Amino acid sequence: MTKVAFVFPGQGSQAVGMCKDLYEAYPVAHRIFEEADEALGFSMTDLIMQGPEEALRLTENTQPAILTASVACFEVLKEKGLTCAMAGGHSLGEYSALVAAGALSFADAVRTVKSRGKFMQEAVPVGEGAMAAIIGLDPDKIDSICQETEKSCGEAVQAVNFNCPGQVVIAGATAAVNKAVEALKAAGAKRAILLNVSAPFHSTLMTPAAKRLAEVLDKVTFHDAAFPVVANVDAQPETKADVIKANLVKQADHPVRWEKSVHTMLDAGIDTFVEVGPGRVLSGFTKKIDRSKTSLNVENVESLEKTLAYFKEVR
Repeated sequence: MTKVAFVFPGQGSQAVGMCKDLYEAYPVAHRIFEEADEALGFSMTDLIMQGPEEALRLTENTQPAILTASVACFEVLKEKGLTCAMAGGHSLGEYSALVAAGALSFADAVRTVKSRGKFMQEAVPVGEGAMAAIIGLDPDKIDSICQETEKSCGEAVQAVNFNCPGQVVIAGATAAVNKAVEALKAAGAKRAILLNVSAPFHSTLMTPAAKRLAEVLDKVTFHDAAFPVVANVDAQPETKADVIKANLVKQADHPVRWEKSVHTMLDAGIDTFVEVGPGRVLSGFTKKIDRSKTSLNVENVESLEKTLAYFKEVR
């Protein structure tokens, strides 16, 4: 008997037209898009389906857009009778996972992540923060060099996304990130790639955003989760409403411990991961963490049918 985890993507997986065929084929998916439009007071559906891409890439639009697409995919899976034992989500994706687990309503979540995106963007002026993916260097070494760089230049730079073996993302003030990148290359990093993002997500520069987010989350009703959702901040499975809310505040200015999160699911006996939402970024991470486990995804009708066929065969 397979033991399934649903995992939900974060920012960067967006694309104009994402989930369009599911939206058109399944009324349950269509309803989620309509609910997003109603909750936000404008047509998120039009933005997702028609763009323009520059508007979709704005953080305060990207976050509710990916959440909407991911939850629409989840609702189709749920209607098809596919369930999970655990869930997790990368950064923004944690909100999608919590909606799936019934810990907060979709309407509350979509409004919250729009505010979250706005707060994150406003915390650091455009151009003053940066992120870079560091490939092929030990995470402890990356941590150490970031700390040394912070001390030497007096500006923030930290390891913020521990994604999979051989891939860690750093973030902070632009000058500090550039200096750290040079030091990391000199220390043996195979590659260091500056990312096309508008803010240094999950670094301490996001603390003003976390404080503003806390005020918003205080007005949101949380429920205990129907199944454990692994938190980004400590890679621990959680179901308690009060802890979930506190974790979401911390998440904004703390690292995403994705590799540890996947290991937590593996330790709980998960053998099949279904990435629910646009893209296959998390599936790629899972393969690098444990190639022996099954990775599937649902982002359109074709991938849905493949995933359903797989479960029909194994069950």
